[in-house]
Amino acid sequence: MQNARIQRLRLGRGNMQALAARDIFLFTNFRLDRRSGGLFRRGKDGVEVLVVLGSRALDILALLLDRRGDLVTKDEIIAAVWQGVVVEDSNLTVHIAALRRILDEGRVQGSCIQTVVGRGYRFVAEVVRLDAEGASGASAGSPVYSFVLATNGRESFPARRESSALLPLPDKPSIVVLPFQNMSSDPEQEFLADGIVDDVITALSRYSSLFVIARNSSFTYKGRTIEIKQVARELGVRYVLEGSLRKSGNRIRVSAQLVDAETAKHVWADRWDRELADLFAVQDEISEAAATAIAPAIAGAERRRAVRKQPGNLDAWAAYQRGLWHLGKANAEDNAIASEFFQRAIDLDSNFAGGYCGLATAQLRSAVTFATHDLGEMLRSAEALARRAVTLDDSDAEVRARLARVLWVRGDHWGAQTEAEQALAISPNLASAHAELGAALVFSGRRSNGIAALEKSIRLDPRDPRSATRLNQMAIGAYLSGDYVAAVTIARRAIQSYPEYPLCYR
Repeated sequence: MQNARIQRLRLGRGNMQALAARDIFLFTNFRLDRRSGGLFRRGKDGVEVLVVLGSRALDILALLLDRRGDLVTKDEIIAAVWQGVVVEDSNLTVHIAALRRILDEGRVQGSCIQTVVGRGYRFVAEVVRLDAEGASGASAGSPVYSFVLATNGRESFPARRESSALLPLPDKPSIVVLPFQNMSSDPEQEFLADGIVDDVITALSRYSSLFVIARNSSFTYKGRTIEIKQVARELGVRYVLEGSLRKSGNRIRVSAQLVDAETAKHVWADRWDRELADLFAVQDEISEAAATAIAPAIAGAERRRAVRKQPGNLDAWAAYQRGLWHLGKANAEDNAIASEFFQRAIDLDSNFAGGYCGLATAQLRSAVTFATHDLGEMLRSAEALARRAVTLDDSDAEVRARLARVLWVRGDHWGAQTEAEQALAISPNLASAHAELGAALVFSGRRSNGIAALEKSIRLDPRDPRSATRLNQMAIGAYLSGDYVAAVTIARRAIQSYPEYPLCYR
């Protein structure tokens, strides 16, 4: 059996369509059935919705499900899915990231696709297989499920029991986006409010630094009188986003507020007034604006939380956040303290990619900005740290953005641009990825494009502790373009905000 499976995956002999057509795979709240159109997600109401995925992503998923629990190497996946076409590992990485964004939404116990560092991937969630005749065969070690017959006579997903137990907080910032309240007298606006919430959840799910509760869970609170702390306890989250929609004539007002459920304090709030000329355009604009503001607001709140903790009580995540807080001071003394906290994060959890990224950034600053260490030595060390972080989590956009920074400082502008673009393919609104792309473009001669990317980075995260660096790169871009007035203006703006950061004086 095992030999036949391996033979089926060999280059030139793999037939992913045959594999997908033979079996139906049931796992968590998904059904993979290529005969009827692909991957389906089952909602709490029992209704199945088609999940839009490319054919290669579906092939990769079918292969991982077929080999559930086994290590499937990168070479095996590429040979089976691309069948003779020469591709880079980064192509596989992008597809794995797309699968994780969909399959891991709302999961508490980590990704269902496990990365085996330097080798490949393993599907670790429980899987039930149905053959073409509908007979079930549970995967090794999986429980036996009973299936509920749908109205069309086909097997649906296994029934799941509701648990009243309170969930623990995950190991990274967690948020639920509650259904927005339709305050207008027009019931037709209900779908617009729900659509905005859907889009905000989807956009936030692209940030690997956040744990985002899936729509199916958040919408169970729709139409109910709720207490923020209770919702947070039931779903195991720290942050709750709630909002409302009002309509007057041909105008709507959407308000949203982000609450730290632990302290009941508001972290962020905003509102948008728009004409209802194009509903979808309004929905897209408001949801994107909300999502791109929420992620930085949570990051800032996490840094403030870490600063309030006693140093002896820090876990790896808090030590990392404490390091970021000192890094944001943009002076030599705090940079040295930041390095100590990043090293502590690594010591506390050697598999936490953030610690390596933070230490790489601090080392670059110590050599390039403050000239406190040897440049060559620090560049080699920073690159090794950044590559270690990518090895630990190659689907983390922030990690790839940090490697991009190391590469452009080293002078590898093409490599930096490639890493930044891969980061943006994973998380299109990641401020740091836009920043590193901008730096690579500025220093490789495409200055106007680089300045635009840097401006977008600052717009996406205006309170980023690395803003001093971003402004300095914009000033350099303007200077190299011959726009000396703009260069002086930007440099003065940086000096005013970060008076101890030396590069803008130069």
